[in-house]
Parts: sequence; C-alpha cells; structure tokens
Amino acid sequence: MHSAPAPASDFRSDTVTRPTPAMRAVMAAAAVGDDVMGDDPCVNALQAVAAERLGFEAALFMPSGTQANLVGLMAHCGRGDEAIVGQNWHTYRWEAGGMAVVGSIQPQPLPHQSDGTLALEDIRAAIKPDDPHLARTRLVVMENTHGGRVLPLAYLRSVRALAQEQGLATHLDGARLLNAAVAEAALEERDVWEAARDICACFDSVSVCLSKGLGAPVGSLLLGSRDFMARALRIRKLLGGGMRQAGILAAAGLHALDHHVERLALDHALAARLASALAAAAASNPALQGRFAVVSAHTNMVFTETPASLGDALLAHLDAAGVLTTGSLYGGSTRLRWVAHLDVGPDDVARAAAAIAAFTGSAPA
Repeated sequence: MHSAPAPASDFRSDTVTRPTPAMRAVMAAAAVGDDVMGDDPCVNALQAVAAERLGFEAALFMPSGTQANLVGLMAHCGRGDEAIVGQNWHTYRWEAGGMAVVGSIQPQPLPHQSDGTLALEDIRAAIKPDDPHLARTRLVVMENTHGGRVLPLAYLRSVRALAQEQGLATHLDGARLLNAAVAEAALEERDVWEAARDICACFDSVSVCLSKGLGAPVGSLLLGSRDFMARALRIRKLLGGGMRQAGILAAAGLHALDHHVERLALDHALAARLASALAAAAASNPALQGRFAVVSAHTNMVFTETPASLGDALLAHLDAAGVLTTGSLYGGSTRLRWVAHLDVGPDDVARAAAAIAAFTGSAPA
C-alpha cells in the first residue's frame, strides 16, 4: 500500500489558501437570502462591518478583486476619461486591460521609484489640461502593498493632497491593504484597524481582497461613500457580479475579518525567516554561490533572482522537490516570488531551503 505524497509547500501566492475548519463551519451554518434583492443577512453584515472598521459609509461584496477594481474605476470615470496608474499596478498590468476594454478609460501609466511609489512630480506632470483634444484626467490610482512593500502613510497623504488640489478622485487597490495595516501598526505599536483607517482616509474608494492572506475562498470588497456605492451597484450588475445566496461566501469573509487579520503578522515573520533561510542555503551551495540573491523581502513576500540561464532548471528542481513558487524574467535574470500565508509554516521554509541547498545546476532527470 502506497502512502500519499506529502502536500507541496506552495509559495506561489496567498491566493492558494484554503478555508480553515472553523471557516468551513461558519460557512455551512450561514443564514442566506437573495443578495441581488438586498436581503442576504451575511452579505449585509459583512458590508456593514467592513465599512465601519475601515471608516467608509458603505461597502459592496464582489466575486473578485479584479471586478472590485474595475467597478471602482468605472464609478469614478466615464468613457474617454483617464486614470493615472503605476506601470506595474495590478489595475494596469494584470487585469486584462479591463479599464480600457470594458470601461473605456484611458490608463496613464507612470514609472515606479525604487521604493514602489510614483513620484509626486510625475503624477503632477501627467495630469492633462482642460483641452478637448485630450483625455480628461479624473482619477489617481495607488496600490498598497505593492510587491510586498508598504507605501508610506506620509506619501499617501501627499498623493491625496495633490489629487484634491487638482480636483481628482483617488482609488486604492488594497488587495493586501490589511498586510500594510499590520506592518504600519507594528511600527508604532497601535491598533491594526486604526492603521487601516488611516490608510483608507487617503482615498475616495478602496478595494480589499478577502481571498488572499485573509484566507476566504472567494470575494473582495469595494468601499466608498453611499453615493459612490450606489453607482458601483449598478456597474456590478452590468458586469454580472450580482450573486444570489452569497451569504455562504460572505460568512467566510466575516470570519476572516474577525480572526485572520492580526495573524498576518505571522506571515510577515515567516517571510523574513524564509528570506534568511534561502540566502543561507544558496551561500552554502557551490552551484548557486554568487548566482542567487534575495533582492526584496517585505510583509509576506520574498523575491529572489538568479541568472536567466539557471531559471528553468531551478524551477524544475524546486517543483520536483515539492516546493512551488512563481518565476518570471526580469531583465537578464529569473525572478522568483515566494509568498507566505496561513497554509505554509516553518516546515515549508525548511523544505524550501533544503531544496535550494541541494540544487546542482541542472534539471532533474
């Protein structure tokens, strides 16, 4: 009789998390109604709790973060309007061009600074004058965290002030907003939700993902004023985002907000431990000495780089060792992203480090 293989150590993303037994229990027991008719009690509770904790008037539950961002952008901008975005923001690069294809919104991408921010002078220079030949700049979009980096609160307040001065709205892709809040709160030893509200106060609208580090199986929230959310509700319907007995999913989101926010600090600590372990393992391996570098480790994400000539072999070796991560070309290097989450722990870090230490420079047979 063959034993089942050990489950993989899956560092590909915090989207791979599975509902915990406690979360499954509350989902199974959830009271439900028809959310399109506005009478699902769990959805209504989730929206009210999230809005209150994050300092907004209202919230709207959606199937995905991509839809939450697109609805937010379309609620701010009309056809032919322009949104200023980062070159690598998820809203610009990783959402299939939805703002342009579906929303008829022109994105104006800007380069990133080394800390992940957009330079204020670049934002100011990108704002179009009032000219019928030009798209109308309506919105400034931020992303926090970006590549695991927390955008400084003082910087976000400066972006908000610039946008208000120019009569522009602001939207935050806050898929990992609560990772940023946990990191901010740890710096000043204060309440996580207070830190989250301070970040949210810099924006007219915010999206928050429930199915990444928070561990819910499905869903994101869009938050803003009541008038804004009334526009968003119509657009959600247009995009097919209305769900019926969605309380089963909303119950998971409520459980995550109550039980999985403060524990994000454990993911941040595990990512730091992973970065150290990978660096030490590579330093001990003649095949990787000087050819494997930890280039970034912030909140729950670690990025490593190797020469592109080693990338495919290293990924194949890790996969054979039961260690899953994601790789992409970055200049002349292969950059791997490692994400800590509630379904990986110290044993997975040890397994990843052992795999790096055992790499010989060629793909497994």
